Amino acid sequence: MHDFILDANILISMMISGKSAYKPFLAYFNFYTPEYSLGEISKYQDVIFEKSRLKPDELRQYIMMVFEQISVVPKLVLTSQSIQKAIELSEGIDQKDAGYLALSFQVDTVLLTRDKPLYHGVRAKGFRKILLFDDFLKKAYSF
Repeated sequence: MHDFILDANILISMMISGKSAYKPFLAYFNFYTPEYSLGEISKYQDVIFEKSRLKPDELRQYIMMVFEQISVVPKLVLTSQSIQKAIELSEGIDQKDAGYLALSFQVDTVLLTRDKPLYHGVRAKGFRKILLFDDFLKKAYSF
């Protein structure tokens, strides 16, 4: 099995889409997200319900299915070293993404994102454990 970190923008788009096509990926891979992402998702809950094509009860069931497959990792799991490395790496890019980077350092796995400025910014600094979600989807078919 392969492990990946998901950022909130992927989770939000997954919820809005309500696509059952995500089920095989969620079942096949191990996904993690930092608790920080829950706050980001909460900020956009009205948008999620407005944009989703699912009825509210169906959307709630779908969201439950998604989160049954994702491990939400509390901040207290992160070491000060992982947090410091993430803060330094995200400096000048987007400090709010440090939580995702810290979790990536902590569990030593790839961060999946749709945030192109983050992707290009950290790669320019030499960080390679990051992948754009669309590229992941293309590669996932090869697993």
